[in-house]
Amino acid sequence: MSTSAIIQVTNLRYSYPDGTAALNGVDFQLGLGETVAVLGANGSGKTTFLLHLLGLADGKNEGEIVVCGTPVRKKNLAEVRQKIGMLFQDSDDQLFMPSVEEDVAFGPLNLGLSPGEVRKRVKESLGQVGMEHVASRPPYHLSAGEKRRVALAGVLAMSPEIILLDEPSTFLDPPAKSSLIEILQSLSQAKILVTHDLVLARRLASRAVYFERGRITAEGDVEEVIEVAGWDGAGRPSAVAAR
Repeated sequence: MSTSAIIQVTNLRYSYPDGTAALNGVDFQLGLGETVAVLGANGSGKTTFLLHLLGLADGKNEGEIVVCGTPVRKKNLAEVRQKIGMLFQDSDDQLFMPSVEEDVAFGPLNLGLSPGEVRKRVKESLGQVGMEHVASRPPYHLSAGEKRRVALAGVLAMSPEIILLDEPSTFLDPPAKSSLIEILQSLSQAKILVTHDLVLARRLASRAVYFERGRITAEGDVEEVIEVAGWDGAGRPSAVAAR
C-alpha cells in the first residue's frame, strides 16, 4: 500500500450472485484528506464499488481492498467500519430513532463509549452540520436537506477518517444543496463522492475517476475527466467535450 494512501484497491473484480459481472479490475487510491469524485452512468459500478469498501457486497469478488492499513475481510469489518462512514443516497435509510439526538447517538453507543463521551460527540457533530436546534425533534419531521445534515452528523459522531457519499445532493433544493456543499468543504476527512451532479463534483473534488462497465476508464483532474469521458452527468455528451 502506498504510504500516502488511506484506501488502496488493487484489481477488484466482482460478480453479482447471478453471475453478472459488475467490477472488472478496478485499481484506486485515496490520499489523506483528499476528495475524489466517482463519475459514470447508472449501472457502471459506482455504488457497488462503494459497498465493497465497507464489505457490504454479496457475491464473488477478487482483488484486494485496504482501508487505513487494514484489509477489508470479514474478520476485520468492525475495525474497518470504525475508520470509514457512509452517507447514503436516501436519508430515510439512515434515520430510524425517535429523535435526532438518539439517532446521532446510536453509533457511538454501539461502540461502548461512556454516556458523557456520547453526549459530547452528539453535540459536536450536530454543531458541525448546524443542526443543534433540532436535537429533540423526530427525524421524519425534517426537510430533505435537514435530514441529510442529520444523517451526516450520525456519520461524524463515529469519528471516521473517511466519508463515502452516495449521490448526496439527491432530493435537495438549491439552498439545501449549497448548505451541504459548504459543510462538506469544512470537513477534514478524506471523501469519496459518487455523483451525477457535476456542480457538486467541481466544488468538492480535486480529482475524479470515471466508471464505465465496471472499469475506471479515465482519472485525473475533474475537468479533464469530464472532457475525456464526454459526460454531462446524465449520459449525454458534455458541452466541454463538444468543444
